[in-house]
Amino acid sequence: MWVLITRLVSCWVDAFPPDTVIVILIPNQSSWLSTFLIMKFVSTRGTLRGLSFEDALMSTGFLRDGGLLLPERIPTISADTLTKWSTLSYPELVTEVVSLYVSEDEIPRVELTGVIERAFRRFRHEDVVPVTKLKDGLHVHELFHGITYAFKDLALSCVGQFMDYFLSKRKKRIIILVVTSGDTGSAALEAVRGSKWIDIIVMLPKDRCSRVQELMMTTVLEDNCHLYRVDGNCDDLDEVMKAVLTDENYCKKHSITTINSVNWARIMVQIAHHIYGYLKVCRSIGETVETVIPTGGCGNLSGATIAMKMGLPIKITTAVNDNDIVARTFRDGDWSANEVKMTISPAMDIQCPYNLERVFYLLSGRDTDLINQLAEEFESSNSKVQLPSNLLTKIHDAFSTFCADESTTVATMKRCWEENGYLLCPHTATAVACHYERLDSRSASSPPRICLATASPAKFTEAVEGAAGLTPQLPDDIKALYTMPTKFEELVKGDNWNKVLRGRIEEITKSYS
Repeated sequence: MWVLITRLVSCWVDAFPPDTVIVILIPNQSSWLSTFLIMKFVSTRGTLRGLSFEDALMSTGFLRDGGLLLPERIPTISADTLTKWSTLSYPELVTEVVSLYVSEDEIPRVELTGVIERAFRRFRHEDVVPVTKLKDGLHVHELFHGITYAFKDLALSCVGQFMDYFLSKRKKRIIILVVTSGDTGSAALEAVRGSKWIDIIVMLPKDRCSRVQELMMTTVLEDNCHLYRVDGNCDDLDEVMKAVLTDENYCKKHSITTINSVNWARIMVQIAHHIYGYLKVCRSIGETVETVIPTGGCGNLSGATIAMKMGLPIKITTAVNDNDIVARTFRDGDWSANEVKMTISPAMDIQCPYNLERVFYLLSGRDTDLINQLAEEFESSNSKVQLPSNLLTKIHDAFSTFCADESTTVATMKRCWEENGYLLCPHTATAVACHYERLDSRSASSPPRICLATASPAKFTEAVEGAAGLTPQLPDDIKALYTMPTKFEELVKGDNWNKVLRGRIEEITKSYS
């Protein structure tokens, strides 16, 4: 029997204007509606549509049209939903958020709950992502209580479990490629080390990670983990990785994917901590909260932007170091890359933040023509584009930005220690510097502000001690890294990095047969 539906489904496409009435004729209401509501994924450049979550999870992230994946619709969350979620633990909240993007047809709810629970078993804090309240209204959202002491553990622990779930069902093996500025590589290795179904190849930039970051990678000895230390910066390594990941036939032949933040699953999980942080600091549900994000490749920013699109009442501020491409883009529309500068916050030493494309897509109303135009211009004009005024206006409505140079970052670390006895890592300090800079303009009616702490200061002992003259307390497991055996290969300038990478991939594939 045909059923006429004349009301908007609660989780519906955010591109529709308010009060839109959707009329759908449905044969067999229950089964058709269930299929109709299954979340699918689309490219930011418009030519690839209808991917399942498993497809998105296992894709290279770099699609044949050059775009990145996002859900075809953004579910909305009401004030009532936020109120219900306010009593949940962090793993429970992650499960609720993920269930909006992963249908029960792909991962049944009871199995999804188990996947998420396993992902967070190795975290050191009972709250997983606690918020610490300090002097002068400073809220620090600690995202670094995972196994590698950085926020990347939050998403990657889940991504590893998602992949294991599907691969074990399919009895299939894959190769993961990762380029890292420090934190992603170690978190990715920990997420899959010893896996029966996964080999992982990580490329890290020599002398551009902290000693602890590097040791967290080089001391992983499992046979399925392969590490290269490369004489180049992250953008150099990204080019090598992208050359492989955009070779569609090669990736299919060798079952290659990545868990850099081009992978949608990482963005999806990172939506949750923005909601959790909001619920911890808002004075009442519905109040606006400012969230300040130390910004590098813009994966965390993408998660916050989606949370905002879902209806979370947040105002977003991006905090950057001397590599200020995001600040210039958001402030002036000057989307142009300069030389990468080495700083004491190396995870932010980026001039090609690829997730900006996701942000442009979301804020432009999913304008794929515009995204294709901007991408083509950026790629053909020595990485220099002036954003159109209508997009820049939407960016100004959504974001503000803040730049912290080296001296400001160091001064912030010292001030926070002197006033609170609380150590910041250099990345987190860029966000806290924004809070200090804007203190004078705050009043009792100002919205609460939360600063994301993306890594533990124990991972950056050289910067904390050398620049700020402070001494982090080193946990025993970090101390142990200095005496553990290491395993890695060196790649120097002049080597054919692409050839070496493909050679290793082919060796791994051959070993599967």
